[in-house]
Amino acid sequence: MLNIALPKGRLGDDVYKLFSSFGYYCEGLGEDRRLVVESLESEVRYLLIKPSDVGIYVEHGAADIGVVGKDVILETNPNVYELMDLQLGKCRLAVAAPVNYYENPNNILRVATKYPNVAKNHYRTKNRDIEIIKLNGSIELAPILGLSDVIVDIVETGKTLEENNLEVVETIAYSSARLIANKAAYKFKEKQINDLLVKLMEAYNK
Repeated sequence: MLNIALPKGRLGDDVYKLFSSFGYYCEGLGEDRRLVVESLESEVRYLLIKPSDVGIYVEHGAADIGVVGKDVILETNPNVYELMDLQLGKCRLAVAAPVNYYENPNNILRVATKYPNVAKNHYRTKNRDIEIIKLNGSIELAPILGLSDVIVDIVETGKTLEENNLEVVETIAYSSARLIANKAAYKFKEKQINDLLVKLMEAYNK
């Protein structure tokens, strides 16, 4: 069995549709609350995992390969092989602030984010003193209520920022779904993983 960790949600659904289109199909996936679905015929087992945890499962060998956003890789830095950019779930990690915001370089910058490591690394390169305010949701609310000066978050269309009178002031990195592999599994299941890679490349080159 090739154990594949998929992120729960729309991205995982899109990846599953892609994989199943060239033979990696598991009957009933997503139709109930099962977190593990397998197909003996396809010799594949899917694990449905919280997006931020995919890298952990792959790094520690609970999954052989997985699909995770580059934003999560930058935040968690898992010890895995990054095999391929799947060109799905495209977005960017960005700094956003209220429209017409002026940053006083003499003050400590308050940054609200669910990506504290990304934010720290970004501002470290600027030698900028910051205070991280770790949030798990509704990041846009922080500067509106004066909890933070800016936010670091993923941006897709920018519509949510616009509706909350915020704007992107700096792009940190671009993100999309990446296929990652456990380092030991890539050695011992090299043929299975490379077969999947070949089929992926063929699908993208059609």
